[in-house]
Amino acid sequence: MSATPTEHHAHDAHHDELEMPHGSFKDYMIGFVLSVILTAIPFALVMTGVLDKGSTIVAIFALGIVQIFVHMVYFLHMNLKTENGWSMLALIFTVVFVLITLAGSIWVMYHMNTNMMPMTPRQAAVQFGG
Repeated sequence: MSATPTEHHAHDAHHDELEMPHGSFKDYMIGFVLSVILTAIPFALVMTGVLDKGSTIVAIFALGIVQIFVHMVYFLHMNLKTENGWSMLALIFTVVFVLITLAGSIWVMYHMNTNMMPMTPRQAAVQFGG
């Protein structure tokens, strides 16, 4: 059973209404270049050591937040106008998820650093067969 031309046209019109916004090649390239730059800057800060440890950490976090927004705008095509507010709900979910992930990671790393017993070179040689 094949659909009539009218049914095809109605289906296409309905499909177009549900179509997600797509970015152009230019948008994807802008997003890609910004992502590369926002990755290279923290790498350069760490490798060159131009800033003190605290400033480097703050810069990495700040550039990471900027990169999240670059990905949301250029790759996920999120803005305040699309999908009747669902983009805002997705943004809120993303922010909460990132905050939980960052806080949990920092908490785990802090406690591992605090609770790990340092080894003397002799203890390390005995334990690892050196």
